[in-house]
Amino acid sequence: MSAMKNRKPNRLKGYDYSKNNLYFITNCVKNNLCCLGRVIRVGTGRDLSVHHPENHHPENHHPENHHPKNHHPENITIEYVMELNQYGLIVKEKINWLSDQYEYVKIHNYQVMPNHFHFILEINSNLIDGVKIKSVSSLMGALKTTSSKLIHEAGFQDFEWHRSFHDAVIRDEKGYCTVFNYITNNPANWGKDSFYSID
Repeated sequence: MSAMKNRKPNRLKGYDYSKNNLYFITNCVKNNLCCLGRVIRVGTGRDLSVHHPENHHPENHHPENHHPKNHHPENITIEYVMELNQYGLIVKEKINWLSDQYEYVKIHNYQVMPNHFHFILEINSNLIDGVKIKSVSSLMGALKTTSSKLIHEAGFQDFEWHRSFHDAVIRDEKGYCTVFNYITNNPANWGKDSFYSID
């Protein structure tokens, strides 16, 4: 996935990007400017063992069973999540808007990161009759145009998306699972991300 940085769009020659399929989409803010929010660390101190069903059994209510020495470090979870600012929330809203605006579009998973976003977009023309199906490029154009307009109106006049975007056709279940998990885990892997920036 890290090889996506600075890669030119890889549209498949002769491929119909309005046909029914699943597409993995990535789009970056121009110059990889981090302006959509930040990745934060949460969950420190949460002990999953406290919530384990066996801890609710009456015989486990003895004080010894809840002493700090019984809460092992391996039970403490640390999670990384995106904290979206007002511009990131606009992008999130417009990603969801795609499936509201176009009945043949479904967003399976998405993640808005500090300077880019990923999502899995499905085009399924069987969900609606008598409507011309927009291509992935047209759908992305609508998303980028509407989100840019709202971000400008919110006060960030210089905001721009990178002119192009990266896409990949998802061809099988294994590929789908790989991409789905990559998107979900993107905040946790932000420090290793090819788009990582501290700006």
